[in-house]
Amino acid sequence: LKLQFLYLIALTPDHSHTMKAALMLLALAGGAAAKDLAPTPPMGWMNWVIFRCNVDCASSNTTCINEDLFKVHTDALVSDGYLAAGYDTIHIDDCWMERTPPRDAEGKLSWDKARFPSGMPALGAYMHAKGVKFGTYTAESPTTCAGYPASSDHEDIDAKTFASWGVDYLKVDGCGPVAYYEKGYPAMGAALENSGRDIVYSCSWPAYLGSNETAKGDCYKSMIAHGCNLWRNWADIQCNWGSLHGIIEHYGKYGEYLQQFAGPGHWNDMDMLLIGNDCITENEARAQMAIWSVMASPLIMGNDLRLVPDAHKAILLNKEAIAVDQDALGKAGKRVSGDASTGQVWARTVSGGQAVALHNPTDAALDVTLDFSAVGLSGAVHVRCIWEQKDLGSFTGSFKATVPAHGAAFVKLTQ
Repeated sequence: LKLQFLYLIALTPDHSHTMKAALMLLALAGGAAAKDLAPTPPMGWMNWVIFRCNVDCASSNTTCINEDLFKVHTDALVSDGYLAAGYDTIHIDDCWMERTPPRDAEGKLSWDKARFPSGMPALGAYMHAKGVKFGTYTAESPTTCAGYPASSDHEDIDAKTFASWGVDYLKVDGCGPVAYYEKGYPAMGAALENSGRDIVYSCSWPAYLGSNETAKGDCYKSMIAHGCNLWRNWADIQCNWGSLHGIIEHYGKYGEYLQQFAGPGHWNDMDMLLIGNDCITENEARAQMAIWSVMASPLIMGNDLRLVPDAHKAILLNKEAIAVDQDALGKAGKRVSGDASTGQVWARTVSGGQAVALHNPTDAALDVTLDFSAVGLSGAVHVRCIWEQKDLGSFTGSFKATVPAHGAAFVKLTQ
């Protein structure tokens, strides 16, 4: 009822002040209602970074968007230890839909019959039988970003369709007129709430509103109030250091402002993990894992699980790094000091202490110093290396680490 009430207010121009007041008062209530679905940042695997919209299964059957790709990755998620570590969802991104006709005789979306011959309900059942959750994709636009049928003005029927397939997680992209999002995202939130199934709701609305995060406050409050469990804030990640570095710097700049919107049931999503791909180095992989964990970002892998190098796999499965990301307090961190040309300190309050990433964005090794006072600590501080999972001893006043180019030291501080 809360979501329906807010949705009706949002559609009533004469009640703009009422809408803003309601969002401010009820955003926390919306978060409380949603946090059972995502009490900690979601974890899983998604195909987009590597496999994109490759639908040419005749010439690339092992890398095209078809049901075999998702079955293989479901199996790998289980057999290679990722599911046990917390990566519990397989996400099907764009390009799974039937294009002709765009909807069936009942007005429902359907799957491409050639590439998904068993159908989405069967594919979801395959995942569920392995203990894996089923994630899929649509957009608040007439078509998806790749030109496939999407959900604008069809939120109710599509939410019920996804629920009937056993979907556990829905990524909802933008891809169309931004003016529709103020109606569309609340409508999908209400539709999911009324679908009869608990479905984690991933929203992309703020990613289409530019780079100034401080101008998006009303959007974030609205998304929390309307049941968004996570949202993409900014640009899509690409498989290279330049893109990863740009995203790190964006959240370094705006992280303190964004902290207020993150918490159990509603998370800032920095986008997919590149870890496991040869487009970034091991040091860059460590930097991404450390900063994503400090920022309480979802950990959704964007790789080919069949090709992950052992060193990258160790980063992805590092239980102490994952514990930082999944910390039950749900307090997102921020960049405490530094910029794009110097050593940086990123910190987050976690159960029993502080998790700190010492990041070196430069092209040469660098000594990065953490002053304990910057994270509210004084006296003797116990330092534990998260990467090596070993205690480094007690230090007073500060701690210094030599950090390789583009890398990150990652420690937990306790007293």
